[in-house]
Amino acid sequence: MNKSDLIGKMASDAGITKTQAQAALNSFISATTGALKEDDKVILVGFGTFSTSTRSARKGRNPQTGKEIDIAAKKVVKFKAGAELSENVK
Repeated sequence: MNKSDLIGKMASDAGITKTQAQAALNSFISATTGALKEDDKVILVGFGTFSTSTRSARKGRNPQTGKEIDIAAKKVVKFKAGAELSENVK
């Protein structure tokens, strides 16, 4: 399922237009992104939790040349599925 498929499904399930569903989805994405930038968690009970984690700098190896390279530290997004989501997917 891609973004446009999701928008169509949201619109039909909620009885709204695709434009309204797209606005709602874009708002959710924007709010989630903003919260994660501020190192907040986004907790959707029953669905899951979005959070961030910092990956420290480390040494790596270029697989083509075998030369050692430096990999910079970065912030990564994590998602942990909630119990209800996990149970429904089984």
